[in-house]
This record gives sequence, structure tokens and C-alpha cells, in this order.
Amino acid sequence: MKKVNYKFKKALITGASSGLGQEYARQLAETGTDLILVARRRERLEALAADLSGRYQVGIEVFPADLSADEDLNRVAGKIVQTPELDLLINNAGFGGHGQFHLDEKGEAEQMIKVHVVATTILTRAALPAMIARRQGAIINVASVAAFSPLSGTMYSSTKAFELMFSENLQTELYDTGIRIQALCPGLTHTEFHERAGLNLSAIPEIFWMSAEQVVRISLRALRGYKVIIVPGSINKIITFFLRCPWTFNLIHRASRQKKIREMADRSLR
Repeated sequence: MKKVNYKFKKALITGASSGLGQEYARQLAETGTDLILVARRRERLEALAADLSGRYQVGIEVFPADLSADEDLNRVAGKIVQTPELDLLINNAGFGGHGQFHLDEKGEAEQMIKVHVVATTILTRAALPAMIARRQGAIINVASVAAFSPLSGTMYSSTKAFELMFSENLQTELYDTGIRIQALCPGLTHTEFHERAGLNLSAIPEIFWMSAEQVVRISLRALRGYKVIIVPGSINKIITFFLRCPWTFNLIHRASRQKKIREMADRSLR
């Protein structure tokens, strides 16, 4: 398999209006890559496009879309098919949640499946034919260290685990095509993500956090190699190592059972 060049002609980025998506756009524009920016918030996309095109003299197209809506998802897939020069797709759109699956009455589970699983699958499939035909291209699926964790929410961890396994299996399928597939698994990153998910993580020490700039730079540089799963940062690598150990799951489940027993005992005494 040949190495993928860090320099791309045109990239489509979903979830481009903030966080990692915005940082991917900035770093790619800096290298001269033309961009198609996809997100729900048109005003943010337009502001980002004006800033980057003015600073880096690259072509930028704004494409507002809600990937949880079938019509919008199909429009984005159609745009990819109509852009055969696209040589980098970044499936970054996503959102977090902290509610329990069995108590979900707002349809958050279904929406998460649409954005993390269905959109990733459909957009990847739309991009591959042209990439395979010219034997060049790359796809980054932004997963999470939560893909390895039983503590990050049932649906969030499950859909991120799909993105990870989808990437690994797809790279095996495409091993001799010149296409690179990456599953980026960031940990705690300074973006709007946690605030939008309603999570207050301010008590977590700074040593556990990374900047969006650091995470994206590691991701793009990794495309020069062959590794599919990219876990940025030493702390995240250590966390992931322990999460993948079978005995870690046993400890977590045992602690969870003990907590439930204590809660039941407390209720019985009231």
C-alpha cells in the first residue's frame, strides 16, 4: 500500500462549524486544500469560510446540512458523488449525551445512530468509487476513546465503537487500492463538545486534556503511515490500554453491581 500525501486537493468536512471540524478546516486550508464545509449552522460556516479563504487563498464552499435528516444526508452524498476530485473525507459530525438508554424518550438514541453510523456509512460509500478509480484518497472517521469504554454512555460508546470497527474492516477490504482509512480516537479535548452535551468536566485536571490543534495535527500526520486506529496523546494511550484489558471490564462491572446493591439497600431502609 502506498503512503498518502499530507497535501490534498479537496476535502469535505462534516461538523465543520466548531471543534475538531473547524480545526481540520484551518489546518487543511493552511496546506492549500480546497474545502467543502458541512454543518447545521450556516452563519458559523460562512464566517469560517470568509476567514480561511482570506488568509490562505483557497476555494471554500459552504454546505449547510443536518445529517440526522434523510433529505440533507442525501444532498451531501450527492455533492460528494458530483465532486470526483474529492480526495479527503472527514466524517466528524457528532454529538454526545449522558442520559440512560432505557430512559431515552426524546429519540436521542435514534438520532445518534443516524449521525454517527448511518451518515458515516453513506458518505463513505459515496466517496469511495472516485477514490478507488484513481487509487488515491483518504477517509477519517472521528471516533473516540469512548469506543473502548463501558462508562461513556450506552449509545455514544456503541456508535463510536461502530466507527472504529467500520474503519478497521474497511481498510482491510481496501488494502491494495491506495486508499487510507483512519479512525481517530481522541480523549478529552478543549472544544464545545462537552458543554453542548450538558457535561461539566471542569474538575478534571489539565493533564488529561488536549487542544483541538494537537489532536488534528496528529491525525493528519498519521495519514503518512499505515495505522488505522489513532489515539492521540500519551495519557489517552494509557487509558485506552487499560480499557481494552479484560480484567478492567470485570472490575468495572463488579463495582457497578456493588453500587446497585448499595442503592437498593439504601432505598429499603427509607
